[in-house]
Amino acid sequence: MTPAARIAAAIDLVAEIEAAPRKPADAVANDFFRSRRYIGSSDRRTISDRAWRVLRARRRLEWWLRRAGARPAPRLLVAASLLLEGWTFSGVTQSFSGGQFAPSPLIAAESAVLHPLEGHTLDHPEMPEAVRLEVPDWILPHLRQRFGHDLAAELAAMAGEAPLDLRVNLLKGTRDAARQALAAEGIEAEPTPLSPWGLRIAGRRPVSTGPAFQGGLVEIQDEGSQLVAAMVGAAPGMRVVDWCAGAGGKTLALAMSMDNRGHVTACDVSAHRLEGAVRRLRRAGVHNVERHLVEPGDKWAKRRAGSIDRVLVDAPCTGTGTWRRNPDARLRLQENDLAELRPKQAAILATAAGLVRKGGRLVYATCSVLPEENEEQLRAFLSAHSDFTLVPLADAWALPGPPPGPGPYLALTPRSHGTDGFFAAVLERTA
Repeated sequence: MTPAARIAAAIDLVAEIEAAPRKPADAVANDFFRSRRYIGSSDRRTISDRAWRVLRARRRLEWWLRRAGARPAPRLLVAASLLLEGWTFSGVTQSFSGGQFAPSPLIAAESAVLHPLEGHTLDHPEMPEAVRLEVPDWILPHLRQRFGHDLAAELAAMAGEAPLDLRVNLLKGTRDAARQALAAEGIEAEPTPLSPWGLRIAGRRPVSTGPAFQGGLVEIQDEGSQLVAAMVGAAPGMRVVDWCAGAGGKTLALAMSMDNRGHVTACDVSAHRLEGAVRRLRRAGVHNVERHLVEPGDKWAKRRAGSIDRVLVDAPCTGTGTWRRNPDARLRLQENDLAELRPKQAAILATAAGLVRKGGRLVYATCSVLPEENEEQLRAFLSAHSDFTLVPLADAWALPGPPPGPGPYLALTPRSHGTDGFFAAVLERTA
């Protein structure tokens, strides 16, 4: 594809993302490229990169356009992103040439809006703080409570592009073997600094089509997610429950750490998500996992009350810790989403706690950085459940090296740890 054709495709992709405001952008992109199989892999990466640049700068781009009295339509958003990244206005007009597969020429009204942007950058001193930091207005006080004076630096890291992290499946081979297998595919991977199971790849590479992935030697999983799984302390022979298992990413890590011995139950309220775990389990060579669909009136948890060694609650949350990978999620998130999630998280945590045997452990985790979903949930739970005590991070940490922080909880951020934003707390049921 020509550069202009790629810009035209990026405009179309942004338009489809804008037309589905409650659907994740990566899902829209998958559908977009699936219906355009003639677009090659390198062109897809370039088109996606341009669209994602718009998503990461959406509020600032909109501010510039509205300042000029224009509605932030996809054409203007893409053109403005080019100009504010350093393109000249003549360069943009040449790309919007109306030639074969290129965007149609800029009309006079569009030129009047875009031409003054030449020579400017994305940021402007008159921008409101929430616009400059690319977050919804309502969430700014919550983030300030979490990060304090580090707010701008932490949000800048959360606005960046995430690397591709892999978890080596020790049931299939070692980390060195996985690095060699990826190198044979032309993919350079480096060990992650915190997880002994992790490998990190810079940029986007088609890992999932290669033999290392297809053979189950590696699984795509952020290093922070790997650390949450490690915090469970699942060992061979244990009875373990992954209470909000989804498609089984952490379930796979738990089964691996148990060396396929013992029993893991992957529970979820979504049959579709649980069904998605089947192929992953088979590919990884995992055979100590069963799946259970949690339905209204289900007695499964009641029948197993007080009998489980380890329970992981990876609770549904706002996903604020994953904004590097899902920049569109920042603007899709509504204040009432947080209000609805908090009682749901509390109810899930209370139900899962009933499964834990005396002396067993409960791990509460989210991919959120908001105190309301993390520390505040834990304080409320512990005040209502005197038979549980918090295990400090230093005592719960079972991986090589010191834990990544001095606090009682695992609290990861992109800026401080290079991972997605994760929270995890280990609780023990006392006798």
